[in-house]
Amino acid sequence: MNRVPGIAPVRHPWAEPPAPGKAHEVAPGVLWLRLPLPMVLDHVNAFALDDGEGWTVIDPGMDTPAARTVWAALLSGPLAGKPVVRVLVTHYHPDHIGLAGWFQARGAALWTTRTSWLFARMLALDEQQVPAAETLAFWHAAGMEPALLARRARERPFNFCDTVHPLPLGYRRIAEAEAITAGGRSWRVRIGHGHAPEHATLWSESDDLVIGGDQLLPSISANLGVYATEPEADPVGEWLESCAHLARFAEDRHLVLPGHKLPFTGLPQRLAQMAEAHHKGLARLQALLAEPRTACACFPALFRRSIGEAEYGLALVETVAHLNHLLQTGRATRRLSGEGVWLWQAARSHGGA
Repeated sequence: MNRVPGIAPVRHPWAEPPAPGKAHEVAPGVLWLRLPLPMVLDHVNAFALDDGEGWTVIDPGMDTPAARTVWAALLSGPLAGKPVVRVLVTHYHPDHIGLAGWFQARGAALWTTRTSWLFARMLALDEQQVPAAETLAFWHAAGMEPALLARRARERPFNFCDTVHPLPLGYRRIAEAEAITAGGRSWRVRIGHGHAPEHATLWSESDDLVIGGDQLLPSISANLGVYATEPEADPVGEWLESCAHLARFAEDRHLVLPGHKLPFTGLPQRLAQMAEAHHKGLARLQALLAEPRTACACFPALFRRSIGEAEYGLALVETVAHLNHLLQTGRATRRLSGEGVWLWQAARSHGGA
């Protein structure tokens, strides 16, 4: 990705992550932990902040036997047997909130944004044996290949409760600009959107640390997806607005502790790169729409690789997100075919046919 002149490049102070059950101290009282995930992106970062008598844990990972095994080693090892008294979750996705309820059952308090708690609580209670009718209709309207759609209609979908421990009733809300004390520091909450609504990032007011979750990642793109729950959403627009919002606070000195991959510096550069990547993707997509296409026929504009069944669902929701942004900014139009599939095309006033 192109480097923006005049600001520092992205750099990684640590070349390797901590081994399972081990920790790197990235600053006094702040431990970097790594937990396994059962997917292509095979890890999530967690951070433990020393509060004296106990620990605040940021994003404890997915509720799987492998993750619980790693936590057993962490609690008796790097965390020195002190209890986890608070779990702070940046956003509601299973790889970040999955074990929050497990720690709550052991006496920890849960702190997160209101939308994150509401989404997690709702989805944990919404178990489905087959995809909902609305989901099937959404996939069909996006142009999913009929044989694949028919097969997925018979399969048990991923359910939030599969990898998220039950969440007890009750949490502590965090919000934009709030100050939170943890790990001997005061942190200012800054909220982003796009990857997840009300995604919290934490900015230390006493040193250079920023806890970024999935809003601030160094070398991979956070998925921006549209789902049947909100089919007209514009997460790409929200993401671009959030990049601009967080850029007001970002400095080259900041050490970002991200949800995945390695901690990094060069945050102003990275925010500019993330925005640029989506603007370029939108331009490629608009060019492809010289002729009407379904969402699923637009994958080549956004993804520089072949999309297999394992990636198909995420590719679909991300493509619809970019199409929705073109639609809502007047750069594309759509019409419903006789088969009930949306056909997208570049708007005439923006270079369409």
